[in-house]
Amino acid sequence: MPTEAPWYFHDYHDYYKTERGYHPRSANSNKGRVDTAKLGFINMPTASRSGEIRSAVLMIHGEKAHSCYFSKDEFKKLKGDNKELMLIPGAVHTDLYDNLDVIPFEKMKQFFLTYLK
Repeated sequence: MPTEAPWYFHDYHDYYKTERGYHPRSANSNKGRVDTAKLGFINMPTASRSGEIRSAVLMIHGEKAHSCYFSKDEFKKLKGDNKELMLIPGAVHTDLYDNLDVIPFEKMKQFFLTYLK
């Protein structure tokens, strides 16, 4: 990984390219990727109908994740009082894959017990 690469490239590398998260057939391994796998999404605007969701939604994102803007933007489109955006202080995107110290298990349990009865 070049030192001048953006910080989030380093985060992804530390997960996907090491024993922590590497798998030879994973899309992010760069060896298992099929270039045409995502073409089905090319004509679909991302989350274009999120404002129509009536079900409970809990969005969990690392506060320092490069993609955190996406959850913040999509959360603004959601309607109803059964929606919550939880930002994990100091966490990056991949921390929520396997960092048991930051994954909010108790919050998830509470949310599911409240809204998914």
